[in-house]
Amino acid sequence: MIVNTELESKGNLFPSKIIDFKKDVDTLYFTTENDVILQLTVVRDSVLRFRYTTTGKFENDFSYAITKYANRGYNKLEIEDLSTHYKILTSKLICHIDKETLKVQLFDATDGLAINQDEIGFHWEESYEHGGDIVKMSKTSNDGESYFGLGDKPNHLNLKGKRYENWVTDSYAYGKDTDPIYKAIPFYTGLHHGRAYGIFFDNSFRSFFDFAHERRNVTSFWAQGGEMNYYFIYGPEMTEVVESYTDLTGKPHLLPPLWALGFHQCKWSYYPESKVKDITATFRKLKIPCDAIYLDIDYMEGFRCFTWNKDYFPDPKRMVKELADDGFKTVVIIDPGIKIDKEYSVFKEALDKDYFCKRADGPYMKGKVWPGECYFPDFTKPEVRDWWSGLFKELIEDIGVKGVWNDMNEPAVMEVPNKTFPDDVRHDYDGNPCSHRKAHNIYGMQMARATYQGLKKFSYPKRPFVITRSAYSGTQRYTSTWTGDNVATWEHLWIANVQAQRMAMSGFSFAGSDIGGFAEQPQGELFTRWIQLGIFHPFFRVHSSGDHGDQEPWTFGTDVTDVVRKFIEIRYELLPYLYTAFWHYVEQGTPLLKSLVLYDQEDVHTHYRTDEFIFGNQILACPVLEPNAKGRRMYIPKGNWYDFWTDEIVKGGKEMWVDADIDSMPIFVKEGAIIPKYPKQQYVGEKVIESVILDTYFKEGKERSQLFDDAHDGYDYTKGRYSYRTFKLLGKSNELIIQQHKEGKFNADYKTFELRIHGLPFEIKEIQLDNVIIPLDHVHTNGISIMTIDKEFSELHLIGK
Repeated sequence: MIVNTELESKGNLFPSKIIDFKKDVDTLYFTTENDVILQLTVVRDSVLRFRYTTTGKFENDFSYAITKYANRGYNKLEIEDLSTHYKILTSKLICHIDKETLKVQLFDATDGLAINQDEIGFHWEESYEHGGDIVKMSKTSNDGESYFGLGDKPNHLNLKGKRYENWVTDSYAYGKDTDPIYKAIPFYTGLHHGRAYGIFFDNSFRSFFDFAHERRNVTSFWAQGGEMNYYFIYGPEMTEVVESYTDLTGKPHLLPPLWALGFHQCKWSYYPESKVKDITATFRKLKIPCDAIYLDIDYMEGFRCFTWNKDYFPDPKRMVKELADDGFKTVVIIDPGIKIDKEYSVFKEALDKDYFCKRADGPYMKGKVWPGECYFPDFTKPEVRDWWSGLFKELIEDIGVKGVWNDMNEPAVMEVPNKTFPDDVRHDYDGNPCSHRKAHNIYGMQMARATYQGLKKFSYPKRPFVITRSAYSGTQRYTSTWTGDNVATWEHLWIANVQAQRMAMSGFSFAGSDIGGFAEQPQGELFTRWIQLGIFHPFFRVHSSGDHGDQEPWTFGTDVTDVVRKFIEIRYELLPYLYTAFWHYVEQGTPLLKSLVLYDQEDVHTHYRTDEFIFGNQILACPVLEPNAKGRRMYIPKGNWYDFWTDEIVKGGKEMWVDADIDSMPIFVKEGAIIPKYPKQQYVGEKVIESVILDTYFKEGKERSQLFDDAHDGYDYTKGRYSYRTFKLLGKSNELIIQQHKEGKFNADYKTFELRIHGLPFEIKEIQLDNVIIPLDHVHTNGISIMTIDKEFSELHLIGK
């Protein structure tokens, strides 16, 4: 066997030649002379799992990341035993397993193009300090290959030439290129020769990824324990890769309630009650839409979770109801650290039931957090998660809190060198006992899961709303997220834009940043530009540290307030559009935000764009990221686009200057799009929606748009009580046809659509609505043709003179 002598000198070990092959339905086993076994499972025609053991025996097959609801099954599986390799064929992929080295090569089944090849392939090093193996994989980096993904990394979208670490870390005031930070999502997409594939390295130990950094033609990934266990996902479209990965690790279990997509205001901390009421009253007085107000750790008694400081909040149930009457949902923080206090019922119960994490030699894991000395529940134990979920009864069912935000759940521990648990802390890991080395990256995920279970139980029949700071792959099933303790700088505005895009292409779309920056104090211009970006992020929240001053929309003067109000109102108008995009995310795993490379991977210019992105499927947004700007240069992707403000049509495939003074930002709408909008409102549910606006952008050709609707909360939509409308647009030089097809059993309150047609190139001579000619006096034209039609129309036909 030929081995790399440089690697061999570092203690690396390699598989020897294959001596045995077995097949068990969809799983193939290749055994080598030195007891290495490759287990290859055909999950789907386009998804293969590669799992290796170096001992001749596999550990229990368990993962927190993989959902039981993932699609499985394939159309074709053929195996050929050739002289030098085994050949495995599905309808999408050809896989070669080398008989001498166990190296893997993967090809497109349609044309034989090489997609991914092992360089050295699987190798390992024995870990004498901890036992087990340090497992490694190296792949060839193809000419012109680009890489994307890995969650919340705060740097350029294209990962090429960089090295990264996955170890969730409390990273206060992190900066550009800080690594690691709060998330561990070991999934990336590779793209070369117009083909995209994904690799998900499902290993929760501390892991590393090198994208042609150390060696320019090699990409590698490795972990400090556990198995070499990865999934190969083929597209060839990048969106297909992301959707397949999201299907594998889990789409959100439920749609969020619509109010959760509104504007949220948060601070560390709003207290006492009079301060909370003053903030919410000012929102209503100034007519700035807002749906949620947050309470940080100061609402608790001595920072003890599930308690209230009665000096600050003497009657929380009354207060929460009064806030709800004014259209505000109350969201509260819950951290994992439980104060050591024998008079504190939560601590006493967990201690009595032995639910806290322990060190290797038996004592409880003790660490200092906000309440002082704390113990920490082991959320990897099912009984602990059940107990934790039950603790939310008073908060949610009795008091009426509508959402919970899990912070400090990396877990963060103060005043220790590594800011988290020591490696020797033990965890149950759902019956697979292990050290913190394995459980660290999933601790926050399992806390969020337990919180979600509690809110789902006690919010019923309403939907739960949970936010988490720490996450591993699959956490998107339970919760939304934010990008942690950022800073009020222009650099962090750029970082926020990149992180939200990267999270979406990593399967976790329900994400946003602390608008305006958590640390330090923004000036009004920065705050305004951040709000403009934030209206296009699924999670839309201002959050700041009270140490650095106020950060409400009215803090920066009337001029800023007016612009901020205008953009928050745009967010509320676009709620039906965003809610529809969320439906596609929940049903198909389609990312809510699409970087330009996701939108058009064949255009190599998109591989290196960080600023522009597609919101949903048909709105192009590009934030202004520098002070004193009157506009910016941006890249317009393929197709024709309408300027959101002027209706000017711009041809894509080029970079251009776009004017955007402080009261504007570059926004474009795809030609042919039909964008549903609500009237302005101060909070979700304030008004009965009597008519939905359909902003229709003429196109000579075809385009499809959708509108999803339901009761905006509750579970009825899961029983078919929803409305899913597809609008087919066909435009000709003197004709426009819009057809509607509807699915579902839900009948919304609104009765009509207000159709606003932009860019109509002809004067209307005749209107046919479901084959009936209607009078032209129903059309109002002032550059935009406006007409009101019944929501149940089947076909609208406009004929030009």
